[in-house]
Amino acid sequence: MDLTSILGIVIGFMGPIIGYLIEKGNLLKLMQLSAASIVFLGTIGATMLSFPMSELQKIPELLKTVFTQKIYNEVDIINQLAELSEKARKDGLLSLEQDAQGNPNELIRKGLSLVVDGIETEVIKDILRRESFLHESIYESGAKIFEAAGGFSPTMGVLGTVMGMVSILGNLSNPDELGPSISVAFVATLYGVGFANLVYLPFASKIKAKAAREAMISDLIIEGLLSIQAGENPRIIKEKLNLALLEKMSKKGGSTQAAKEEAEG
Repeated sequence: MDLTSILGIVIGFMGPIIGYLIEKGNLLKLMQLSAASIVFLGTIGATMLSFPMSELQKIPELLKTVFTQKIYNEVDIINQLAELSEKARKDGLLSLEQDAQGNPNELIRKGLSLVVDGIETEVIKDILRRESFLHESIYESGAKIFEAAGGFSPTMGVLGTVMGMVSILGNLSNPDELGPSISVAFVATLYGVGFANLVYLPFASKIKAKAAREAMISDLIIEGLLSIQAGENPRIIKEKLNLALLEKMSKKGGSTQAAKEEAEG
């Protein structure tokens, strides 16, 4: 379970709600079925219109991606590749056949099978990079769905507010009810902006972040497997992959010192 996603949603919604209550607001006034219908159904409809069903069918899996956390340890993967390299140098590439069948990482499993089968280096590199790109593109296309919803939601909120104002301005016979009616009309904008910035767009960002993490790990795995096939020294492979990890984490904007400590274990 990805606790940052759950805590992010809880804290994100609690902030505005607590502020509203501090100003002595009434939460019941924020529960407007008409506004919810306009904003949520309108957003769903516009999003469905924007994407084919083949893309929309990915939403359950995308939500799983947002709320679950794959356990990745780049240092463990590097150490594992170094151990496989040492085994290959001692006993030959064919000794990795059992590892190719039982490794829990799909990319390592597929790559080792290609190495054991004696496939050419460029062919292995092309296959594994295509595999990595395919997974990354699935994430990217999924993130676009939530980005689209995040764009439609505020617009639907404004639409709901305008519709409410049209109804109010069409019935000005009771001035005492104008204030409450206008506040109800603006609930639609609240829903639209709130869910766009607290749900849809953060979901897209989380999916992209996880895609980038997997792509980085895939690059390390591919480089390590190609080094194993080339018969490089295990110590050199480990050092090279650690430096590659350090470089990739630094480019992502993280602390160089933190990256170095993680790479060194």
